[in-house]
Amino acid sequence: MLSRQALLRSARSAASQRAFAGQTRSFASPAADKVKAPVALFGIDGTYATALYTAAVKTSSLEPTAKALSTLGSLVKKDAKLVTILEAPTLSASDRSAVVAELLKNTGASGETVKNFLSTLAENNRLGLIPGVCEKFSELMSASRGEVELVVKSAQPLDNKTLSRLETAVSKSAYVGQGKKLKVTNTIDPEIIGGLVVEIGDRTIDLSVASKMAKMNKLLTDVL
Repeated sequence: MLSRQALLRSARSAASQRAFAGQTRSFASPAADKVKAPVALFGIDGTYATALYTAAVKTSSLEPTAKALSTLGSLVKKDAKLVTILEAPTLSASDRSAVVAELLKNTGASGETVKNFLSTLAENNRLGLIPGVCEKFSELMSASRGEVELVVKSAQPLDNKTLSRLETAVSKSAYVGQGKKLKVTNTIDPEIIGGLVVEIGDRTIDLSVASKMAKMNKLLTDVL
C-alpha cells in the first residue's frame, strides 16, 4: 500500500520531473494521430486511453505499456487511500510530480511513453482519471488482441475446472466470432443466490436462481 508520505517524500526533487512536461502535449489531441484504435471509446478517460494507445503503437511499446497500465490498475484497485490522493484537488504541482515518480517506481514502468502520459495527467491535474484510463486501455488491448470478454457471475467462486468447461462450451458457440479468443473472469455476486449469469461481450445469459425466482413471482402476481 502506498501512503501519502511515501508518495510525497520525493516532492523536493520534483523539478526534474517537470522536464517531461514539454514532451507530453500530444496526449491532449489524439484526434490528430493517424493510428486508429481498435474500438471507439468515450469520456475523458477514454480520450486519454486512446491517446496513450496511439502513442504506444507509434513508439513500438504497446505490450510494455499494457503491462505497466495493468500493474497500475491493480495498484489503485487495492489502495483506496491512493485513489483519494490522486483525486485530491489541492495537490501542488510538486506534489503531483512526486506522485508520478512514486507511481512509476511502484509499477516498474521504465519507458518514456508511460512517463510522458502520467506527466500529462499530472500537468493537467487529472491524476484522478488513472483508474478509468487503466480500465479503458484494457478494453483497447482486448480488442487489439481479438479477445471477447466472458464474465461469469456466481454466488461462490468457481473452480478452474468449471471455468475451463464453460470457456470450452462458449468458445464453440455462435456468441464468439471466428478467430476470437475468450478472456474469462469470474466475479462474485451473492445476490444471485445460485446458478450463473454469463456475460459475453454485450450479451447476457441469466441462469441464476434469483432470476428464476423473479420470473416465478411475476407469474404468481399476474395470475392472482
